[in-house]
Parts: sequence; C-alpha cells; structure tokens
Amino acid sequence: MKRIIAGVDEVGRGSLVGPVYAAAVILKNKINTKLLKDSKLLSKKDREKLYIYIKKNSYWSIGKASVKEIEKLNILNASLLAMKRAIKKLNKKPNLVLIDGNKTPDLKNYKLKYIIKGDQKIASISAASIIAKVSRDKFIIKLAKKFNNYGWETNYGYGTKKHLSALKKFGITYHHRKTFAPIHKI
Repeated sequence: MKRIIAGVDEVGRGSLVGPVYAAAVILKNKINTKLLKDSKLLSKKDREKLYIYIKKNSYWSIGKASVKEIEKLNILNASLLAMKRAIKKLNKKPNLVLIDGNKTPDLKNYKLKYIIKGDQKIASISAASIIAKVSRDKFIIKLAKKFNNYGWETNYGYGTKKHLSALKKFGITYHHRKTFAPIHKI
C-alpha cells in the first residue's frame, strides 16, 4: 500500500484580527519539492507563484477557526481546531499527518505526528504553510478594503505601529480578537 502523507501548518496565530487558518496538503509525485520552503522565508511574489503551483500539484484543503472560536477556546486550541478541519476536508485520507509545531489536534482514526520547525524540514508542511499564508492574506486584504484605516493590506492584522495607532484613533472592529492584548485594554 502506498503511503499518503499530509503536511499541515497554520497561520495567523499572532494577528490581532480575523480567523486563524490551517492548510493540509498531500503532494502529488510530480511536484518539485526543491521549490518548497517555509512561507516566512519567501517573498510575497514567490509565495503567490508557489501557491498556484502547489494547488495544481497536490490535494489540499483549508480549515479556519473564527474570531469567536479564538476568543472562546484560546488561540492554541483554535489553531488545533483549524488544523483538524483542514485534515478532515482533504479529498484523500492520509496514512500519516505531519504537523508543524509541538502539538497535534485531537483527531480519531488518523495517525498524527508533530514536527518542530516542520515547515523548514518537510516539503508537504512547507506547502501547507504557503497555502495557509496566501489564503489568509487574501482574506485579510479583502477585509482591508472595508476597514481601510488599519493598514491590514500590508500588516495582515499584526500589531504594527500603524495598526496600533489606528486602534487608538478609530477603535476596534468586530474582526479584532478582543481577548488579545492590547485589544482587551481598549
């Protein structure tokens, strides 16, 4: 029996805004794994090219956890929930799921293994980091068009100087994570 391995990674844990995203990716044999790197080590342009390439050469899915779920569960558990959703949405069931980090979601009938810095070591996890990052960035850029005072189109909801000063000036939106510092102090 051929082993089917999925890589999983999440993005958006440190953002002050929006859902946390996770991607699960099973690479097809023809993909050039030498091109795949941790999304944080790639330029935006390279990430977007690889995003298209990976989507054409893999089975992939996205899982999300909403701002409400983040506030209810905390960011770690919401990230694990997003991962669980991504894994369950895959069109093929993997024999092994490799997850970036030091925890795995609670998921019955799947063999799960975490790998610290997996996004730098395992091609399918690198691919998942790229799919998750570009997918979430696209969502946040859309939000930025409606909430254009916060600089989300460039900071993606992270606590940059511009975002923090905009919070003081314009207040919080319903997309902000109210349990996160400095949001809960406003």
